[in-house]
Amino acid sequence: MEIITGTIVKSTSGHDKNSFYVIVGYDGEKPLIADGRRRKLEKPKAKNPKHISKTNTVIGMEKLTDKKLRSCLHSFNFPVKE
Repeated sequence: MEIITGTIVKSTSGHDKNSFYVIVGYDGEKPLIADGRRRKLEKPKAKNPKHISKTNTVIGMEKLTDKKLRSCLHSFNFPVKE
């Protein structure tokens, strides 16, 4: 399962289960994920590819900051309730 950099993914296991992250790079076979809050862009987490699920959303990685990353993921992590 190859996921391109900039794809928004959902964690399916671990202490961060059901949280959304962005793939910011790769460390060998493991994708590096960040959310701009718990995991900053300077120190992304290496996650097992089996423990994430891909969404159909890809964001631009140019001039990405932690603040922009948080705003992109806000609607995924805190959906509007009716």
